[in-house]
Amino acid sequence: MAQRRTARRKPGPQPRKPDAQSGSGELRIIGGDWRSRKLRFPDAGGVRPTPARTRETLFNWLNYHLAGADCLDLFAGSGALGLEALSRGAGATTLVDHTPVLARALRDNLRLLKSDKGEVICQTVETYLAHRQRPPFDIVFMDPPFRQGWLERLFPLLESQQWVKPGGWVYVEYESELAMPAVPGGWQLHRQKTAGQVTYCLFRVSGE
Repeated sequence: MAQRRTARRKPGPQPRKPDAQSGSGELRIIGGDWRSRKLRFPDAGGVRPTPARTRETLFNWLNYHLAGADCLDLFAGSGALGLEALSRGAGATTLVDHTPVLARALRDNLRLLKSDKGEVICQTVETYLAHRQRPPFDIVFMDPPFRQGWLERLFPLLESQQWVKPGGWVYVEYESELAMPAVPGGWQLHRQKTAGQVTYCLFRVSGE
């Protein structure tokens, strides 16, 4: 799934075909205040939204922890995870994607939804995480492009720069044929599922 699915960039021999007329894809919010709202996003970088079933499972896991949460959506793509979080009551979401057309679409969709709770950062994820200049987040969503070694590079940055509050959550997706890369010592696996080529899991960050 990829810079990905969630309208993110995902692997696969037959990538999602763009809309024949507009060259764009469509994202449907599945829960919360914006339930059933349909949003368009550019067909750029192989982006595809995280499937609705996966999102529903994830937000069921986070059901009692989302209200008012400060969220970070890395490799935001279509914004499927970050916008879904806002729809379901998150206090704020920062969406990071390095592709300018995707960043513009995310800002346009936030305006369309009349939301001032989302901030879009057009920057590489690695650059953004290198130096934390703001308070840590309650929840981090991380759905990187597959087979590029992103998790091995980003896990240490999340830990060393203390991007996640003690007691916070990190959601991760990775290739199901691979073992999960080593996670920081303070992360505890809370939930995990596999759907086809993708394994997705939720970690709790130790308060110690």
